[in-house]
Amino acid sequence: MLKLRKCGALLRCCATECTPWSRPTVTGFKLCSLVASQSSLPYSTLQHWGRGDEDFSHRGLTGNETAEGVELSETAQMILRSRLTTVFLPIVYIVVFAVGLPTNAMAIWVFLFRTKKKHPAAIYMANLALSDLLFVIWTPLKIAYHFNSNNWIYGEGLCKVLVGFFYGNMYCSIFFITCISVQRCWAIVHPLSQNRRNNQLAVGVCCAIWVGVWLLTTPLYLYDQTVRVSNLNLYIITCHDVTRPSQNNMASGYFLTMGIVGFVFPAIVCVVAYVLMLKALRETMTDPSITNNRHRAVVLIITVLVMFLVCFTPSNIMLLVHYSPLPTGLENNGYGFYITTLCLASLNSCLDPFVYYFISEEFRDHVKNSLRCRSDRTVKRKKASFNALKFSKKSSTYTSESGNTQSSSC
Repeated sequence: MLKLRKCGALLRCCATECTPWSRPTVTGFKLCSLVASQSSLPYSTLQHWGRGDEDFSHRGLTGNETAEGVELSETAQMILRSRLTTVFLPIVYIVVFAVGLPTNAMAIWVFLFRTKKKHPAAIYMANLALSDLLFVIWTPLKIAYHFNSNNWIYGEGLCKVLVGFFYGNMYCSIFFITCISVQRCWAIVHPLSQNRRNNQLAVGVCCAIWVGVWLLTTPLYLYDQTVRVSNLNLYIITCHDVTRPSQNNMASGYFLTMGIVGFVFPAIVCVVAYVLMLKALRETMTDPSITNNRHRAVVLIITVLVMFLVCFTPSNIMLLVHYSPLPTGLENNGYGFYITTLCLASLNSCLDPFVYYFISEEFRDHVKNSLRCRSDRTVKRKKASFNALKFSKKSSTYTSESGNTQSSSC
């Protein structure tokens, strides 16, 4: 036992001579061999014991920091070179850009210039569309980055802006979806209070969300987002995919905080709101005249909740896992899933228009009229003339039927 304590003390002294991000030196391995020869412990156990503090002291560690950059593990190198990151991810971002850009731009146009009666739900939806649009317009840079074998060539400043917009708009979308959920819940649970529409409150909440989220993204600009990978067989500059071990504590604390504040709390609010909505709708399904509409509302509620959880839950869970204190091997094994879930979160930007906007018949009519270059006045005039023509036909039919009835009675 005394010999074992001496070995442990000697190994700890050896470990403290190395910097936290450096690999064990040759001298360290010789010392481990020397200690192993003087004790009954195997060499592999002593070697792992000697570098145990290094393995567990860093959070989200993906490599070893050197003067030239960061040396990645073989697993991380394989992922950065794989078709997953160089082919699949950019294709997904292309779909997000091709679908999300026109649909969200059209949604903003309809909400701003075609919708006459503004209400809180429309205000929240317009801000959600703006958030998704600001997210989508930066995806071409991510597409070029992944197609270029994950090599960032646009500089540190533009990388920070891209990362800031990526996470800022993602959390803005989460908060606006939460506001829409609460607004819908209030409208269903308390239908009589819908006459008291407070647009000023909705505008104030939206402004608070924009300011709050962009203040929360400020730390992303305070540490390096571009990291040079210095391995001999992989010499590239990554953008946000790899974090310097010396800056990992800051990134860890930030994303753990954002994961809880920006996702866990809003997710709980959304789930509670939709449960209350389902409960309220279930109580009114006894009326056969409105059963079909209620069933449609239930399907829509479940669809929205599933889409929210599928798009945002994996990415935020993997953010928490990626920046939590885990062994290096376990973290590297989940690295591919981590960057894939971040891509999955972007799908929400092109799904929102179809779930929140185009599901409304009134919104679809506004889109059709906009595409046909019709104004609201023209549409109302045509509806009025159509209704007048329909009424005149009914009147003439009624008159003729009355005349026939009178003649037959005579």
